[in-house]
Amino acid sequence: MKRILGIDPGYAIVGFGVLDYDGVRFTPIEYGAVLTEAGTPFPERLRAIHEDIEFIFNKFKPDSMAVERLYFTSNQKTAIDVAQARGVTVLSAATRGIPVYEYTPLQVKQAVVGYGRAEKHQVMEMTRQLLNLSQIPKPDDAADALAIAICHGHSTRFE
Repeated sequence: MKRILGIDPGYAIVGFGVLDYDGVRFTPIEYGAVLTEAGTPFPERLRAIHEDIEFIFNKFKPDSMAVERLYFTSNQKTAIDVAQARGVTVLSAATRGIPVYEYTPLQVKQAVVGYGRAEKHQVMEMTRQLLNLSQIPKPDDAADALAIAICHGHSTRFE
């Protein structure tokens, strides 16, 4: 049994999802989001993300972390801020010696839905079905983090 922490990076909302995977089926353990308030100085937002991610690592003790690979959009300031917040989460894994795996949105869609150009709602619904949940996880960032964790489970050889 492997425990996977999926992370959907951000600085206002960091989605997370913790799954156990036995090579056949996924068992959801916990999911949700780390939230920071607009207007808070950016270094304080990073500190808050760090503290909450540290709590998640300490509580759930994942074997690996899967995180979405960033791609640059037209807003470079937002991309840089997201990259800094993502770095905080990666650092938490690295200080524990926990391997970090990166996946593109295309890889996540392919692994979860079987089609790299799937719509967001299709990924969310398939995530719900694969985890046998009664409803799609909220917020969307948590559902995305679970999909990233599922992608990692499907992408690695089970040992």
